[in-house]
Amino acid sequence: MMGTYCYTKLCNFYYPKYSITNDATKKPVYFGFGEHRFDSVLVSVGIEEFVKEVKEENERGFRWIEVGNDITKEQKQAISELPFRMANRCKALMRQIICFSAEKGSIYDLLESWVRIMKPTRADWLSVLKELRTTGHPVYLEVAKHALLEESFEASIRDYTKIIHYYGKHNLLEDAENFLTLMKQRGFFCDQVILTTMVHMYSKAGHHDRAKEYFEEIKLLGEPLDKRSYGSMIMAYIRAGMPEEGENLLHEMEAREICAGSEVYKALLRAFSMIGNAEGAQRVFDAIQLTGITPDDKMCSLVVNAYAMAGQSQEALTAFENMRRVGIKPTDKCIASVLVAYENEGKINSALEFLIDLERDGIMVGEEASGVLAKWFRKLGVVEEVELVLRDFATSHHQIS
Repeated sequence: MMGTYCYTKLCNFYYPKYSITNDATKKPVYFGFGEHRFDSVLVSVGIEEFVKEVKEENERGFRWIEVGNDITKEQKQAISELPFRMANRCKALMRQIICFSAEKGSIYDLLESWVRIMKPTRADWLSVLKELRTTGHPVYLEVAKHALLEESFEASIRDYTKIIHYYGKHNLLEDAENFLTLMKQRGFFCDQVILTTMVHMYSKAGHHDRAKEYFEEIKLLGEPLDKRSYGSMIMAYIRAGMPEEGENLLHEMEAREICAGSEVYKALLRAFSMIGNAEGAQRVFDAIQLTGITPDDKMCSLVVNAYAMAGQSQEALTAFENMRRVGIKPTDKCIASVLVAYENEGKINSALEFLIDLERDGIMVGEEASGVLAKWFRKLGVVEEVELVLRDFATSHHQIS
């Protein structure tokens, strides 16, 4: 009770602002304790100790001056949006970062001052980093890299992984490599998680050769490869235009009873479809169903498109009818693919019969499919027929509407 009474009296005596000076000729440095609710910080550190720390920081060259009211509207808004449950010591740093400018010194001096004055824990560091990352603040990377050097941060290999992932996300490949080297120099060894991050980074950048190097390095660890490691390498092959290699890895996964994500299957199916490899597309489509993934209209359309590009109109029609048989409504793009298949084989009568069957079942031809018909008929030199067909489609669509 006595301690609380003395503390309250002392705060009231200096309220609303507490000031210190290095000497009588210098302007005081103000700290709005009451205004910014520094009570918990002062209780834990002690007013005298806190003031002493600030004086020492000022003597080192960085002046820790609590943010006042002379800030911009944008800065005030950013400060007001700080998480309510964020610790006061974290809010104190965030206010400094939000209002930071090059004239005040370096961001590293600010962080070192915060460490000495506020004595942050790992939880405090993580809270600040999360806020910087969430808001997309430009100093996030600098703060994250500096934190690794602070004993209070208690850095682990996962903290290094996050920074490498950040570099990869922004396509900063050389920076990621340099940081990986630095991590090794500091005594951390690459595990499957961080090597997979490198595979994923080079996969997205289109460097399948470098991705493969790191993938092979994962194998040398002697540990079972996980779903993400395989998936990243398969995507690297797909982006490199090598879907067959990706399919081989998919079979390897199946042999080890590791199920790939649906996004990997879809990407592989799309890769085969776009190059007109109908057999590859059908194999992947069959594998999708065996894994228990329910095909949707987009997957079915990719199979139809693969047969169309391969010039196999009958197979394209069969795939089209199969999707309708299981209750999947065909998209206009899917209809257009069947028409392209007929066009490539010059089967205009089959195309017209196909359209009549669709109209009989109440399926309307959309813009893309109509465009295929228009181009095809123009090639045949039957412009009037084109106008007639388009007018009929428009009339039919209007009547159904």
